[in-house]
Amino acid sequence: MRVRQGPKVEKARFGDAGEAFAWVEQRGRELERAANARPVSVPLVRTFDPMQQVTARIEVKGPRGARGGIDVRGDGSSEAWTGRVGRSVVEQRGGESPYSALRRAL
Repeated sequence: MRVRQGPKVEKARFGDAGEAFAWVEQRGRELERAANARPVSVPLVRTFDPMQQVTARIEVKGPRGARGGIDVRGDGSSEAWTGRVGRSVVEQRGGESPYSALRRAL
């Protein structure tokens, strides 16, 4: 596991998937509560709203090459993804949280 928040990187290892996914959800919820980005303007280009900014990323590497994670946005929302170089958003199914969607996908 790796958590990237600005220049800070935090790493963790777990022996089983249940423990790892519980930690991902706990850490992700903490990051969601702390999110408070402001719009960012790039002169002559555009303005990025907090929802468009990834303020923290939790990356998960599993056995057999499984990769995915959670992006925490500047407005406190989250989105699950899978992949390595090319990321694909994991669609949430009826009432599913991004954390449950990531668990299902991996």
